[in-house]
Amino acid sequence: MAVEPVKAQDVWKDVGKNVSFVVLKLRREGLASDQAAIAEFADRSQAIIRSMHIRAADDQLKVSIGFSRTAWDYLFPSVPVPKQLETYTTLQGPKYNMPASEGDIFLHVRAGSEATVYEVVRQFMVFLEPIATVVDETKGFRYFEGRAIIGFIDGTEAPGEYDAADYALVGDEDPAYENGSYAFAQKWLHDMDFWGKLKTEEQEKAVGRHKFDDLELEDEEKFHNAHNVAAKIEIDGEEQKIVRMNVPFSDPASGKTGTYFIGYSRYWSVTKAMLQQMVDMSDYLLTFSTIQSGQLFFVPSRDKLAEIADGELF
Repeated sequence: MAVEPVKAQDVWKDVGKNVSFVVLKLRREGLASDQAAIAEFADRSQAIIRSMHIRAADDQLKVSIGFSRTAWDYLFPSVPVPKQLETYTTLQGPKYNMPASEGDIFLHVRAGSEATVYEVVRQFMVFLEPIATVVDETKGFRYFEGRAIIGFIDGTEAPGEYDAADYALVGDEDPAYENGSYAFAQKWLHDMDFWGKLKTEEQEKAVGRHKFDDLELEDEEKFHNAHNVAAKIEIDGEEQKIVRMNVPFSDPASGKTGTYFIGYSRYWSVTKAMLQQMVDMSDYLLTFSTIQSGQLFFVPSRDKLAEIADGELF
């Protein structure tokens, strides 16, 4: 079978104007009841999405639902695990690290209005709240014309709409899970006072691009650990890409401002190599950031969700 993007969940680059990331941990009070609840959620969640596409037709609702390795082993012990699904553990570098955090179920909901995002998450929780506890919910937003919270255009190097499937969707290397995707979710807090005191020229050297027009700097103009240097991975001379989004979030009154990073990939090994290189090179962004969480999830295809709903994976 060939990769079929129409069978995938919404793992494409589209930050949305309003975003909610929700990570939940199963309470594990009874396997049979948890499996029944997840089957119902897999079924009803798709009906909720279809309903909201009618109720809020202009809102461009997009939703992804994923499961971590710990959840997969617990809920679906009778079927093989997606080949590259593992429990993410803390990545260490010479100065910084990227910590791991708990999580079984991952929701990524984005739409044009906060009302639509709210309503989808509210209805999802009708089915998830009885069996799971929210570990984290982060509400993000589109920052002007799609800039990261640090002021630079986001996702320039991410593959475009027509190329994304080759980088985001599992193919025939794992036939049982074709059209699924590996989602890595990571929450960063930034010291915006530190960043704001840097001159624009220094910020540009730190990111590796011009702030206003987004043109890439020449290599000799960048800091050695510029973000677009540290995050660039090549295998056998070919640059590897993932679908990545840096979603701003902020509570200005409390001084908490940051980036929720979500990366969808065909191969978790590519995303992991990018992350490891970022800590190995002490990516400049790490100098004024504190990473609060990180975990890997597998986002099954819509066909696979239907199998879960029918109880075929239990």
